[in-house]
Amino acid sequence: MIKSSAELYLLITRFAQSTPEWVHSFADFGTDAGLLVFAALFGWNGWRHRGTPNHRLALVAPLAVIGAYAVSEVVKSFIQEERPCRAVAGAVPIAECPTIGDWSFPSNHATIAASCAVVLTVVWGRIAPLVIPLAMLMAFSRVFVGVHYPHDVVAGFLVGAVVGAGLALLAIKLVGPPPVVPRALAVANR
Repeated sequence: MIKSSAELYLLITRFAQSTPEWVHSFADFGTDAGLLVFAALFGWNGWRHRGTPNHRLALVAPLAVIGAYAVSEVVKSFIQEERPCRAVAGAVPIAECPTIGDWSFPSNHATIAASCAVVLTVVWGRIAPLVIPLAMLMAFSRVFVGVHYPHDVVAGFLVGAVVGAGLALLAIKLVGPPPVVPRALAVANR
């Protein structure tokens, strides 16, 4: 029975080591590439709303992600948990272990992924079936490649989801909710 996050970390990373080399490369690349996918989706959302009243909201929505990242970074600097790739005996990460002083808890990647997914869902609800699983996969990949404990990514995901949603809803309150548009226009804008 698994008793700790470190034991679960070792179980996942040992499984990761047993996978083919192309899986290692894909996971290592994908852990960062997913962030580019989210950036592209924010750009697409802004582009599709250009010249509409929703454009202001599309432009300020990414600020919620920056806010979630800032909260994660503040927590990380106070807790200063060492990375499992250095702290856990027998750890063999797929990815290069981040430098000393690049703390583990919470995972910034998981925070950013979750906040991107939640914010995009708040401002563009139909995209949720794509972005929520992508964010979960990105968070898991941080353990799979060996640079975070499972509790790091869970905490990061929760910080991203809660802070991202809160700031996105605040943006809607400040900028104004998306206007009600006739159904024909709404379909044309999607």
